[in-house]
Amino acid sequence: MSTTEHSPSPAAHDARPPRRRTRVPAWLHPRTWAPTAVLVALLAVAWQAVAREHPYILPELGEVGRTLVEEPSLFLENAWTTLFTALIGVLMGAGGAFVLALLMSELDVVRRALMPIAVVLNVTPVVAITPALVVAFGFGMAPKVVVTALITFFPVLINVTTGLRSVPGPVLDVFRTLHASRLEVLLRVRLPSSLPYTLAALRVVLPLSIVGAVVAEFVAAGSAGGLGTMIRNSAATARLDLVYAAIACLAAMGVTMLALVTALERRLLFWHESQQDPAR
Repeated sequence: MSTTEHSPSPAAHDARPPRRRTRVPAWLHPRTWAPTAVLVALLAVAWQAVAREHPYILPELGEVGRTLVEEPSLFLENAWTTLFTALIGVLMGAGGAFVLALLMSELDVVRRALMPIAVVLNVTPVVAITPALVVAFGFGMAPKVVVTALITFFPVLINVTTGLRSVPGPVLDVFRTLHASRLEVLLRVRLPSSLPYTLAALRVVLPLSIVGAVVAEFVAAGSAGGLGTMIRNSAATARLDLVYAAIACLAAMGVTMLALVTALERRLLFWHESQQDPAR
């Protein structure tokens, strides 16, 4: 028997299924996280150098970490107070802005009437009116929620209004040809078109709501809890470890909220060009 009868033919090699390459998530690739890791390490080294030379300006990172580990319940309780205020405020501010954006996209008279007032509210320093809000709403959580709602109101209003009015004219012409009602156009065209703008606004206002809650805790009299109140009281007694530990908690809360919105955006906008992989 000749050896050529047992040798595999080229066609047999070609018939083998190609080996499937395992795709590594982009965030695991070193080029994604390495620059940030290097920068964080350099900042930590610089922080430690300043803290050793000037302990009255910055506490050492180890001291901040020990404060967080030794008193976790204190930070969790105050973090929840701030987070609850932020969530209620963003629910009121973003929810009200979304409803007004729907009205403004459907009724030009409402848009012409409300937009100037919204602009005035946006350019008015909220900190300046906080004492008046305390007088109006008392010393409880209400003025802090109102401040947070005002801070988060305008970005959602502008983004959602832009998204609702960004439908291409030919698409609207097709729906008019089909005799679609205004409600059908709103549900089938305008709302899906506004979804990228709405989620982009949430990426801004959810972390911003934390800022609003902290600012309200700074300014509003009678604040008995919250990370903002902790920072204010700790700074008054020169407890810098508590100040920066509370700031670390606020940063973690903001990053977590941003990560949740980003994950929701990827899930809902898988069809949108902003979520497409440019390497494909």
